Amino acid sequence: MNPSQSQRITFGGILITLGIIYGDIGTSPLYVIKAIIGEGLITRELIYGGISCVFWTLTFQTTLKYIVLTLRADNNGEGGIFSLYTLVRRRKKWLVFPAIIGGATLLADGVITPAISVTSAIEGLEIIYPEIPVVGIVILIITLLSFFQQFGTSVVGKLFGPVMLVWFSMLAVLGVAQIIHHPGVLTAISPHYAISLLVNHPGGFWLLGAVFLCTTGAEALYSDLGHCGRPNIRISWIFVKIALLLNYFGQGAWLIQFEGQHLPGNPFYKIMPDWFLGAGIVIATAATIIASQALISGSFTLIGEAIRLNLYPRVKVLFPTNFKGQLYIPSVNLLLWLGCCAMVYGFKESSAMEAAYGLSITITMLMTTILLSSYLRIQKVPQAVTAVFLLVYLVLEGSFFLANIVKFAHGGYVTIIMAAGIIALMYVWMRAHIIKQRLTEYVSIHDFTPQLTKLSNDTSVPKYSTHLIFLSTAPGEHEVEHKVMYSILQKQPKRADIYWFVHIEVTDEPNTMEYKVNAIVPDDVIKVIFRLGFRVEQRVNYFLRMVIQDMVANGEIDIISQYNSLRELNIVGDFRFVILEEFLSHENDLPTFEQFVMNSYISIKSFTASPERWFGLDTSVVVTEKVPLLIRPVSGITLKRLA
Repeated sequence: MNPSQSQRITFGGILITLGIIYGDIGTSPLYVIKAIIGEGLITRELIYGGISCVFWTLTFQTTLKYIVLTLRADNNGEGGIFSLYTLVRRRKKWLVFPAIIGGATLLADGVITPAISVTSAIEGLEIIYPEIPVVGIVILIITLLSFFQQFGTSVVGKLFGPVMLVWFSMLAVLGVAQIIHHPGVLTAISPHYAISLLVNHPGGFWLLGAVFLCTTGAEALYSDLGHCGRPNIRISWIFVKIALLLNYFGQGAWLIQFEGQHLPGNPFYKIMPDWFLGAGIVIATAATIIASQALISGSFTLIGEAIRLNLYPRVKVLFPTNFKGQLYIPSVNLLLWLGCCAMVYGFKESSAMEAAYGLSITITMLMTTILLSSYLRIQKVPQAVTAVFLLVYLVLEGSFFLANIVKFAHGGYVTIIMAAGIIALMYVWMRAHIIKQRLTEYVSIHDFTPQLTKLSNDTSVPKYSTHLIFLSTAPGEHEVEHKVMYSILQKQPKRADIYWFVHIEVTDEPNTMEYKVNAIVPDDVIKVIFRLGFRVEQRVNYFLRMVIQDMVANGEIDIISQYNSLRELNIVGDFRFVILEEFLSHENDLPTFEQFVMNSYISIKSFTASPERWFGLDTSVVVTEKVPLLIRPVSGITLKRLA
């Protein structure tokens, strides 16, 4: 769906939105009510209070915060915590930390989401086949799902919308069928029941940890904004919320008959007629697979954005289809698969996963609240209104966080440890980039143009290449790193007909594709600046050829080989990229912490995608040259000369 289509409300757009956006939050009825009731005795106060909490959580957290407010913070149609960060990062530098923490905890919680969703669905089969190997089936489904990521979801994705339409329709019908028998359950809409549960019920406050599971997919909803558009999300949410609430109230109506007893099974499956149970399990399984697929794709998008923002190492990124924003990151896919399988094998039952699920996502939502409050100030929202928003949601989400803290010892520590590892990785990568940039020496290309021109015409030096291209981090139109000039003029004189210096500027807009050419010495020394959105694949080789074609068409440059025998045949000269690969010099004298950061950075970098693969360069015309990374030279050392 292209940007213009995504901003129009159409039946097709709404159908696609159902398939992409609501998988996580849409499958929550599988386990939320069961988690709220727990292993204690069923009471009317617990049923009504729990459903009331779910209703008001979906209203305040999902509808008001995300559907109404957060979706306004779109970055040229794109959403997600990193898109939100790009909108506010120029306001205060410290806002990078909420972005890092929120992104890391969202990724970590994503490991348990497919595990709990698919397990909850397959456990329904135990009603029909008590001896069925649930763990093995779930691991098989997750394995197949991970395997097919490399092929993209262009074909299967077309089925997502209709399947989820059937799913939400089923939720609504099953709920209504139970509410008819006990319509009094609808009075649970009153906030009185929620307040009474939290204040008067023994341990009532801690039930917020289970209630919170009904809104865990709200953050993913925002992340997928760019795929469907704000209008389609808002309209479809009306249908989705009604279907979810009807099912929650229906489960509550069914539970009334068991007051004073223990939970006789998962209410989600118990409200199904016996004749429909098999079909219901199949539909539930399909819905959870779709939810898992959407979450995995969202994780790829999140990492892709972090890479563009220099918050994550440059790992291998593939684009399996032509669908906008769809990408595949093998390393992330492998980690998600390992994590999901470990969760399933370790916890074995969805009830055990419920005890660990939701802790880290509360942190993500708190970080989004902090970033969103900064965005509201940028949008000139009155300070008092922003303060009220910040206070209300810090209290609300802070309460959810405190209620979820008890999950730490029951498995929540797994996602927190994973999040801490991702945070450390992102911080090291970001900090190393800052350290490097702090002391990178840029020089004016104009100061070296006489030498470059002379070298280009010096036939005593063997020609290195017709077109010699260096990638540069220097943002100025007339600047380049000193190490680039050192490589050309001193380390090994590199004679070429035309010297190209290419700089890539990653913009805050997601899909920008622009360039600017500065012919410093016409037909001899040229700098090209690409302005690419943070979601655009950096195919430098292809983009540069497009630029050169435009320049040739405009008569700005001659790319025919200067060798007489080849020029007569109009053969284009060769192109050679030079990649300056850094290694940490032993001559550095850095503080202990910065030394640790840089050593970690170099170690991490050895596992990442090669520069030629990352920048989309033809490996047959790429030369890698080692250069020492000398950030702070050792000082205060003297040598005494002996006679």
